[in-house]
Amino acid sequence: MFTGIIENMATIADVVAEGTNVHFIIDSPITGELKIDQSVAHNGVCLTVVAIQDTTYTVTAVAETLAKTDLATWQKGDKVNLERALKLGDRLDGHFVQGHVDATATCIEKQTMDGSWLFRFRFAPEYAGLVIEKGSICINGVSLTVFNVGRNECTVTIIPYTYTHTNFHNIEEGSIVNMEFDVLGKYLLRQAELKA
Repeated sequence: MFTGIIENMATIADVVAEGTNVHFIIDSPITGELKIDQSVAHNGVCLTVVAIQDTTYTVTAVAETLAKTDLATWQKGDKVNLERALKLGDRLDGHFVQGHVDATATCIEKQTMDGSWLFRFRFAPEYAGLVIEKGSICINGVSLTVFNVGRNECTVTIIPYTYTHTNFHNIEEGSIVNMEFDVLGKYLLRQAELKA
């Protein structure tokens, strides 16, 4: 379980394919604090630490994860957002995030707003029922509030701190991002589908 509050950015040091799996070697300032078998969210994707060496650690993505997220596009040198799992007793500053990305979305607009940045994203229409005005969403691991919700589009605004301390500064029109919808909304939608 995560909160969508990014701790650090890391650099992908290497990408190694092995069968249908892909291993990502991550160079991170928090490597020294990690342990084998810990869960860490990478751009919102929960991955397990499988090896640690010096300033780098390794996580492995299976075919399902590669198909449902943007991990298949990751390359050496890319920056990723990191968040370690929530500890009991910690403040919950964002919202409940599982690290289970539902879909990717495409940035269709980026505007500078004289001190903040506006991003508009388009996602697959089947997820339209999971996005509500002023609701929570997780984009690339960042907990955000959505507005100007359309059928399969939504807008978020990024403050300067978030823009600088996450990889949102690398997102441009056409960029693909990971999107996790609010878990409460997913349960409610599932109950409505079962009753229908």
